[in-house]
Amino acid sequence: MLLYHGSNTDIKVIDLAMCRPYKDFGRGFYLTVRKDQAKKMAIRVAKLYGGLPVLNVFEIDDSFMDFNDLCIKDFGIETSEEWAKFIMNNRNRKYYDFSNPECNFDNKYDVVIGPIANDDMAVLFRQYENGAITFENMIKGMIYKETTNQYSFHTEKAISLLKKVGV
Repeated sequence: MLLYHGSNTDIKVIDLAMCRPYKDFGRGFYLTVRKDQAKKMAIRVAKLYGGLPVLNVFEIDDSFMDFNDLCIKDFGIETSEEWAKFIMNNRNRKYYDFSNPECNFDNKYDVVIGPIANDDMAVLFRQYENGAITFENMIKGMIYKETTNQYSFHTEKAISLLKKVGV
């Protein structure tokens, strides 16, 4: 399977220490199966940080999810209550229950797969956190939002499965 990472640089070596914390699924290296999505991200990153858009292409064995030595959290393609809680916890700088299975601060999951919380979702999360809407209303609001997918790799063991195949 091919996975794409949009950036403003040709990533020759994945360095998890360079990955930002407080992302949807925790600190990790994020990719997608959607080339168009990665291209848009590359353009966005280049505008924010300078440079030119770069589409990094990686390959991973199609059966990687069957590897017994990996801990994988797969939310599927639809948003859910479990997915929303997981993202809110990972994005929350004040959340400290690292052992909770509803977060990945401690990289308990080698790989996490699921929808991306786009800007519309972030607004819903903030409204919920500020008490403007209930959790149930936040979940209802997510149903109509178009989602795209992401694969996040959080450990060296998971990163070692990725093979760079192009730019």
